[in-house]
Amino acid sequence: MIDRLPSPTAPPLGGAVMMHQHWDDIAFLHWAVDPARVAPHLPPGARPDVLDGRTYVGLLPFTLRGAAPGTLPAVPHLGTFLETNVRFYSVDDAGRRGVVFASLDASRLAVVLGARAVFALPYRFSLMRHAVRVRDGARELLWTCRTRSGTTSRVAVREGAPLDAPDDVATFVSARYGLHVARGGRTRWIANEHEPWPLRGAELLELDDGLLGAAGFGDLTGRAPDHVAFARRVTTRFALPRELGRTAPR
Repeated sequence: MIDRLPSPTAPPLGGAVMMHQHWDDIAFLHWAVDPARVAPHLPPGARPDVLDGRTYVGLLPFTLRGAAPGTLPAVPHLGTFLETNVRFYSVDDAGRRGVVFASLDASRLAVVLGARAVFALPYRFSLMRHAVRVRDGARELLWTCRTRSGTTSRVAVREGAPLDAPDDVATFVSARYGLHVARGGRTRWIANEHEPWPLRGAELLELDDGLLGAAGFGDLTGRAPDHVAFARRVTTRFALPRELGRTAPR
């Protein structure tokens, strides 16, 4: 079990850039939970990463903008869409600390089909909306999502001031430089790199969410998140997937 903060600086990506993209106007909503609750949701070879004996379940709505393969210019239309993901925090035997997605809702059907086929990521097409207004000099942002099965999510936050020194939880959930993804009995590691998140404070204005419940964590929405933050943009580059290899069932 690892119980320390990850480095806020990304390690070298290593190898060719598979794709790049921007993550814009992203809200970080996190709930602390017992790691034993998360462990069954992680792929073979990955286990819950912990901070002070707890791990976190995240709900993150944002705009994915300007995606493109390699170092090519952004793909028109398809390269920009809304996304909301439910995610966990993982570590493997090599000490690589990443994320595991319980779900990724996206507003672009072609992207959903491609990501599911190529990377086995749990994307699904959903109807999504994003609105921004300025009130009393601060931005307030709203994201809505409706899955094809009728599950809905509504999140609104008020953007705060930049954080001079992010707290431990903010660093733990944001300094993540890879994904653990299960496919065909094997677990893949997909490394990424980005600059340290320019995190800001945030106030939760509204939360009416069913995505956490669909992932098996519906009880969390009965209480306020343990941590809320916001960021305007990072630019992310991904490497090609690498297999961790087969592991015995847990």
